[in-house]
Amino acid sequence: MSTELSIRSFSYPKDLQAITTLWQNSGPGIGLGRSDSEDELVKKLKRDPELFLVAEQNGRLVGAVLGGFDGRRGLVYHLAVDASRQKMGIGTALMDELERRLHNLGCIRGYLLVKYGNEDANRFYQQRGWTVMPLHVYGKDL
Repeated sequence: MSTELSIRSFSYPKDLQAITTLWQNSGPGIGLGRSDSEDELVKKLKRDPELFLVAEQNGRLVGAVLGGFDGRRGLVYHLAVDASRQKMGIGTALMDELERRLHNLGCIRGYLLVKYGNEDANRFYQQRGWTVMPLHVYGKDL
């Protein structure tokens, strides 16, 4: 049985249940909200389908990352790896591919959000060269 990892674009509706389950079981680091509903994900797929990536091993979805590009800046949302497969390079492979795709689109700067207290994520991103920015983040439901 091969354990080779493959990274590919999210396939709707085939991957919807698996991605939802992955995010729901990823612990407090993934904050799900209205923008993560099926309808909202379909809207996202119409904009940047090539930036919604999944990782598969043996036909099973084991990780995912959702990226965005507004024509000027890139964004990273919801990097998640199945708990039984963490620390095996899956998150690194997903981020490598997402960063490569963003770069190929002409993106020169990216942003991401990490929840307070998620020290594993902070270490992971800092080891990849991401730096903490002295900003306040604001949000508003529209």
